[in-house]
Amino acid sequence: MVGLTTLEAATGTGPGAAGTASTGGSVTDLSLFDTITHSGPIGVASFALLILFSAVSWAIIVHKFFFLRRAAVETERFLVAFWDAKRLDQMYQQSESYRRSPLAQLFKSGYIELARLKKRSGDEEGLAGDIENVERALRRSQNSETTSLESLTSFLATVGSTSPFIGLFGTVWGIMKAFHDIGRMGSANLATVAPGISEALIATAAGLAAAIPAVIAYNFFLARIRILQSEMESFSSDFLNIVKRHFFK
Repeated sequence: MVGLTTLEAATGTGPGAAGTASTGGSVTDLSLFDTITHSGPIGVASFALLILFSAVSWAIIVHKFFFLRRAAVETERFLVAFWDAKRLDQMYQQSESYRRSPLAQLFKSGYIELARLKKRSGDEEGLAGDIENVERALRRSQNSETTSLESLTSFLATVGSTSPFIGLFGTVWGIMKAFHDIGRMGSANLATVAPGISEALIATAAGLAAAIPAVIAYNFFLARIRILQSEMESFSSDFLNIVKRHFFK
């Protein structure tokens, strides 16, 4: 009997061995959700904040991608129509078809100011010296369009800069919890240390997962916005030259 018991223990066929294997499976087979929920209130709050940041960031990324793409496409179409137009009033009527183009909004602001000056002076000869009013109208419109183009991008920059620190906080918290468990249980075996280290590594990964897409998208959008800003400045100069040549003699 003693030999049989010894043989069962050695081969892992006895009931004690089965219980040990089952217990080991329950310890090591924790899912990602279980690992997060076992990290405590502060750990759960950190993960929840990172998930929220990531979800909002992706919503902004999708929105801004199509917004800037539409602005770039309509800007190209507007420039073709503008240089093909024979008269400014004709182009003003067509500008309603390019509402997403920042250049179209600049043109509308400049043309409205020009029409107001013409109406006030009564003729084109009396417009000399009022070119500054058109310049100010274009500048105000350019600032407004730049603000619209840059809207929501600051949140991406915030997520990119703060998420790694939130993940680092979760990492530090997990390590502190692991050392606390070691001190409470009086042992430093793998079963005691591994859960806290796992929570710490998951927090770091979550912080990077939220930050990396936000930083990439922010830099991409910033480059696209700078291109549109350059086009707005060039168009403002071209529009002012046309106005000076035809109306400010």
